[in-house]
Amino acid sequence: MILPSNSSSPTEVSEFLLNCFVRSPSWQHWLSMPLSLLFLLAMGANATLLITIRLEASLHEPMYYLLSLLSLLDIVLCLTVIPKVLLIFWFDLRPISFPACFLQMYIMNCFLAMESCTFLIMAYDRYVAICHPLRYPAIITDEFVAKAALFILARNIFFTVPIPILSARLNYCHSNVIENCICANLSVSKLSCNDVTVNRLYQFAGGWTLLGSDLILIFLSYSFILRAVLRLKAKGAAAKALSTCGSHFILILFFSTILLVFVLTHVAKKMVSPDVPILLNVLHHVIPAALNPIVYGVRTQEIKQGIQKLLRKGL
Repeated sequence: MILPSNSSSPTEVSEFLLNCFVRSPSWQHWLSMPLSLLFLLAMGANATLLITIRLEASLHEPMYYLLSLLSLLDIVLCLTVIPKVLLIFWFDLRPISFPACFLQMYIMNCFLAMESCTFLIMAYDRYVAICHPLRYPAIITDEFVAKAALFILARNIFFTVPIPILSARLNYCHSNVIENCICANLSVSKLSCNDVTVNRLYQFAGGWTLLGSDLILIFLSYSFILRAVLRLKAKGAAAKALSTCGSHFILILFFSTILLVFVLTHVAKKMVSPDVPILLNVLHHVIPAALNPIVYGVRTQEIKQGIQKLLRKGL
């Protein structure tokens, strides 16, 4: 669909069309089934984790509240992106309204930044638990978690709200076909007939400031943890700590790496198929959501026992 060339107001756009994998349309067929399974796994695993923590009194502790927050963020991100993508794959339902597109854009940017910030708080939790175990109950309290949650909300809501506002204020007077499966800021803004330099600069500057600072602090936390672990002399203590924190760190690294690869492929789009960053963007909203509750939850002995208790009660 092409908009009239004399359009002068963004409100004249009633909808966009999401056009997935223009150059590799066959990807939709083979990707629909694994994407559906990943979506169901993410929803089921995160819902199970939330229910277990809610119903098991022994899990009403700060560390598990942080896990609950991470699961809630994962669920919202998945529900914001994946159902629409699957509707496109299965039924070719490509239209998305103007408000819905920018709402999706805001939730994606805001909640991804919240997830990164939550990883940071959880890394700090592990740092205190291993490096200052005697002070842990005094530092990591319910009040600390409440303040951390408020910080996560305030920081990311404030810094990401200009992204959809800047895009929504643009004049869309040419094509309204978004060459993406989702309303990514850069994919939408390039349809505008205005100068989008400010929009692009804010996207990259804001993203690197929020996610980059989180990643640096996470690396510092785990470097201190590694140094403390290597000094542990109790039999098996170092191996247990490394096993737990190592899996957490690998997951955080995966979260950051796939985002970095997406950015690099977008910048170097002349060297790779334009469909590659689209694929990475979609997968980035479902793979971490499916892995987070498994790595952080199921591998935690207390949560595993809580799930077993609930299953026995259900039977």
